[in-house]
Amino acid sequence: MPEDAFPDQAAATPSAEPPQVALATIAGEWGRIGCIGFGGPPAHIALLRKLCVTDRRWLAAADFEDGIAACNLLPGPASTQLAIYCAWRLRGAIGALAGGFFFILPGLVVILGLSAVFLAAHPPGWIGAAAAGADAAVPAVALAAAAGLVPASWRRAGQARAARGRWAGYLLAGGVAAATVGPWLVLVLAACGFAEIAVRARRSGRPPQAPHRGGPVPGPPAGGEPVPGSPAGREPGPGQPPRPGAGAALLPLAAGSAAAGGLLAVAWVALKVGALSYGGGFVIIPLMQHDAVHTYHWMTSAQFLSAVALGQVTPGPVVQTVAVVGYAAAGLGGGLLAALVAFSPSFLFVLGGARYFDRLRANDAVQAFLTGAGPAAIGAIAGAAVPLGLALAHLWQAGLLVLAAIWLVGLRRGVVSAIVGAAVLGVIAYAAGAPVG
Repeated sequence: MPEDAFPDQAAATPSAEPPQVALATIAGEWGRIGCIGFGGPPAHIALLRKLCVTDRRWLAAADFEDGIAACNLLPGPASTQLAIYCAWRLRGAIGALAGGFFFILPGLVVILGLSAVFLAAHPPGWIGAAAAGADAAVPAVALAAAAGLVPASWRRAGQARAARGRWAGYLLAGGVAAATVGPWLVLVLAACGFAEIAVRARRSGRPPQAPHRGGPVPGPPAGGEPVPGSPAGREPGPGQPPRPGAGAALLPLAAGSAAAGGLLAVAWVALKVGALSYGGGFVIIPLMQHDAVHTYHWMTSAQFLSAVALGQVTPGPVVQTVAVVGYAAAGLGGGLLAALVAFSPSFLFVLGGARYFDRLRANDAVQAFLTGAGPAAIGAIAGAAVPLGLALAHLWQAGLLVLAAIWLVGLRRGVVSAIVGAAVLGVIAYAAGAPVG
């Protein structure tokens, strides 16, 4: 999601104490957004802003923009984290849990229902044709997502020739990694981030640090629930970002048990998706594809393309794709487990660190890391189009891919219309005798 998705509202004054909103209201409003939030992060942000800033005036515009910026610094689905953060501001931890749950639930129900249809052992011919058509548009969706993120990242690099050269290098590294070494993509992203930290540290002669910039961001109103994960009586030192210790503690356990397969493997794949998807859900697609198709053989390449397509046409983040992977691995229980594990890091990051988002944003090392990892993530999103495109099985799908690319990249039209239109064309091709199996 671009950091400048919305213009700054300089005239707005941050609100120190938002009103305490009833849980039933949070559940209803966040659930409504979860039902109508087609179109990915831009649509989710617009709906949350209209609700919280424009219509109800629960949050000042500056507070909301700060929330967008802070959530962009975290791994995981940024728009989901923004929904959790806004609910946290209004009713504390219990509000964050309710808001996040009802924001995620509608899309999860829809995508699991569609999974049962599209992953059936012997679906009707027209269903297979619709899936094959939608699959053809998926690589173009990745290219369009990457293209939309380039301008803001390029501006972030600055005017210096050396900085722009590094930006291009990071972009290329991410693209090549996504196209060739999908399972190790996250390491490449991290290497680019740390490389930028090292460059800036060498240039300044000391490690990047941030000055102390006052106390934590305004929290939930008095009487709201305490925020778990914030250690009582001690705060991170100046310039130090919060440490989500609970999530980190689970990593060795999950890694050690993943080889056992079954639900443990589903949980491990979902944890990687939820904790490592910096830069948007498409960044994690190559890793998820490798695990689901090649490592555990839960799905075919075509079925994985259908999973990504379903994640695009249903409300909610593309990370919901992991629920389809879980369903393919272990049925409904696997889909629910995958969703639970994948979204848990987002709740932990917000509940444990929301009070310190201002320090995270002000940290020089964090900003340097993002300057390196950001373009690498964009390159990875574009590079994901390569393995996705290679998974297409029929020549007629290549024609649909070209049409989808023109629609999305050339004409800059919507993702949902591209995938639905490609699905309709797939049915037409099937009716005309084109192979779909």
